[in-house]
Amino acid sequence: MKPLIDPFGRAIEYVRLSVTDRCDLRCSYCLPKGFKNFEEPEDWLTFDEIERVVGTFGRLGVTRIRITGGEPLVRKNTPELAARLAALPGIDDLSLSTNATRLDKQATALRKAGISRINVSLDSLQHERFKQITQGKLDKVLTGLMAAKDAGFAPIKINMVVMAGVNDDEVEDMVEFCIENDFTLRFIETMPMGDTGRSATQHYVDLQTVRSRLERRFELIPGVMPGGGPARYVQVAGSDLRIGFITPISQHFCETCNRVRLSVDGTIYLCLGQNDKLELRPLLRAGADDQALEQAILSAIAQKPERHEFRDKPEQVVRFMSATGG
Repeated sequence: MKPLIDPFGRAIEYVRLSVTDRCDLRCSYCLPKGFKNFEEPEDWLTFDEIERVVGTFGRLGVTRIRITGGEPLVRKNTPELAARLAALPGIDDLSLSTNATRLDKQATALRKAGISRINVSLDSLQHERFKQITQGKLDKVLTGLMAAKDAGFAPIKINMVVMAGVNDDEVEDMVEFCIENDFTLRFIETMPMGDTGRSATQHYVDLQTVRSRLERRFELIPGVMPGGGPARYVQVAGSDLRIGFITPISQHFCETCNRVRLSVDGTIYLCLGQNDKLELRPLLRAGADDQALEQAILSAIAQKPERHEFRDKPEQVVRFMSATGG
């Protein structure tokens, strides 16, 4: 099958699919406390519409789908949707990003549906601090993580947004936690997405300094990790732990970008740090046939920008991360 190629020669093989912009947490760098301006359910793509769009991407060469949100498990029957997507021709890697608050009740169903890998957002191992960052309860996340282990997910990746003066003193503790529980760990730099993201950049930490800190305590050796994401990995010698560094600001990875995002309202966002987009919902609801959908997606990919401008124009993107699709 001919790959889906953007204007800069990058093969687009990965779609991050948002099934809701709602979340049951309020992480300080993502959603403002009390925010209620969510998409209305009638504007969400239905499961039939999602299946149709993902099937079209599959015919065009996309092989990886990550179900995201908001918090994807807030939407009812997400395991049912996962099973439908896993059965589509061409889709050979189905994964999930979650905050794990609802994972204890859904882990087994999600695993049976065909999701093999999960990423869990976890920014602190301290109960009170976790509550301050997310307005949620750490115990629910930890229970969900253990349920995911019991259900057989592998790998389970922990995503930690490192913030100066907030949780940067916990990076070594998170390494030990992941060694103990056989999780993979990824550190992430804050990004100026929406007002909350821009506010969080006052806590920005260059992850090169985190790596240097870890090298003083652990022996880090080159490591690799399968997956479609941008993390650069090392391994902690004497353990199975791989640590990834996701550095959109200090060392951007735009030259290898292989993804687009599909929001819950059917908008294709071509870059996390730009406003280029294509709205598919009007086409779907006007009765567009498969050929028209394919052509629309091809036209969108032809508009994919070369790189984000987080450093140059941090005020450019006003939408929140939850509205973009993780």
